[in-house]
Amino acid sequence: MDICRGAAHKYGDNINTDIITPGKYMELSIQEMAKHAMEGVDPDFASKVSPGDILVAENNFGSGSSRETAPQALKEAGISAIIARSFARIFYRNAINIGLPALELPEAGEIRDADQLEVDLTAGEIRNLTQGKTYHFVPMPQRLLDMLEAGGLVAQLEQEK
Repeated sequence: MDICRGAAHKYGDNINTDIITPGKYMELSIQEMAKHAMEGVDPDFASKVSPGDILVAENNFGSGSSRETAPQALKEAGISAIIARSFARIFYRNAINIGLPALELPEAGEIRDADQLEVDLTAGEIRNLTQGKTYHFVPMPQRLLDMLEAGGLVAQLEQEK
């Protein structure tokens, strides 16, 4: 999982967990919930995402409740990484814990919807293939990269048994 490639799906500030996974779908399976991900800001989100695509947002992505269902539904929908200027801390950690890279990038606002992106987690680079730009982020510690590679914290702990 060192490299993620896909189209950008761009959103703005303060996308909270109730927008990512609306409360009325909480009793559904993650597979069914993923069909309604981001419905509050983009009713067509689930039908537009292809496996490997990358969600890009502005400030404070994932604020609100501590639901793990928010990053789980995005991952289930096909999102391979999330790039934002900033994340709510609990969302950030939940994403990493379920094996979904969450990357802070001050220049996230420069990325446009549908830009083709390539994220190199090990090198700490995001290449915008559409615009011909390269951005740098602080690479994750090896321990977190190992967790992502394993598919998340629970999967990593199961592999270590």
